[in-house]
Amino acid sequence: MSFIWRRRFSDIFDEIEEMIREMERLAMNMFEEFEARASQLQGREIKGPIVYGVRITIGPDGKPIIEEFGNVKRRGRRAIIEERLEPLVDVIDEKDRVVVVAEIPGVDKDKIDVRVKDGKLIIKAENKDRKYYKEIELPPGIKPETAKARYKNGVLEVTIEKEKTEEKDEGGLKIKVE
Repeated sequence: MSFIWRRRFSDIFDEIEEMIREMERLAMNMFEEFEARASQLQGREIKGPIVYGVRITIGPDGKPIIEEFGNVKRRGRRAIIEERLEPLVDVIDEKDRVVVVAEIPGVDKDKIDVRVKDGKLIIKAENKDRKYYKEIELPPGIKPETAKARYKNGVLEVTIEKEKTEEKDEGGLKIKVE
């Protein structure tokens, strides 16, 4: 049994190492392309910072999920630098509510626009030198009218309640006895 455990544990780290090597290769290709494009763009102004990052999490199925953020978007083998930054976002789906946490530093609170539309949370924020934009797919069953947002130290937190549903088990819908 111990041999099987060590083998599985080792396999996970081998997969993670392979993913890291692939990300390094992709990042080096992007930097080489940036250098080439920068030499072509000499004399033209590039507004704002160039931000590119990845986050690796483990999904509910146990498989790794790689998410990109920033203002560098890949279109096939080409990288395009957009004016707007895409913030790093976490969506926490709890039993009775959904919490969305977005990192949008350097923006004044009154310059943040947060909306719920067609099952998506839309975040727009803008200051003199920074623009952020992100659309987040929300889980079904939310109540948009209950949404509340707080912003502190560059972190936006949006909380939206879910519609209450009766718990179901194998025997059908549970009925509360009064």
